[in-house]
Amino acid sequence: MAGESVNVDQWRTRIYRYRLLGGRCRECGRAFYPPLPKCPYCSSEDVEEVRLPRQGKLVSYTILYSVEEGARRESPVIVGLVDLGVARVVSEIVDAEPGTLKSGMAVEAVFRRLYEEGDEGVIVYGVKFRPAPENTS
Repeated sequence: MAGESVNVDQWRTRIYRYRLLGGRCRECGRAFYPPLPKCPYCSSEDVEEVRLPRQGKLVSYTILYSVEEGARRESPVIVGLVDLGVARVVSEIVDAEPGTLKSGMAVEAVFRRLYEEGDEGVIVYGVKFRPAPENTS
């Protein structure tokens, strides 16, 4: 049957990736990403879905110069820890040269291609982060 190779989990979690949705615990008040059925801080199951901010600060990053063959067309890949104020997100940092990044710089979420999947080449999209325009002027 056509489409069987499409990863069901990727389809099921697409809305969270597209809209940058996280969870917030009604018990302890902390937010987290990705959304989970239980709070990772206090284990409460009283969790609600929240839209996370699309702007934040780059806390730290690493540069991957050696990536799995076929996984990326380009190297290096920059992976950063982004503080959104209410939660922290690990994400690829795009539209930046490694030498231009600094901890504490403003970043913003952008919608980008993540990868192709299966023999049909189904394209999976999601959120990545890039330096905010205020950093490039």
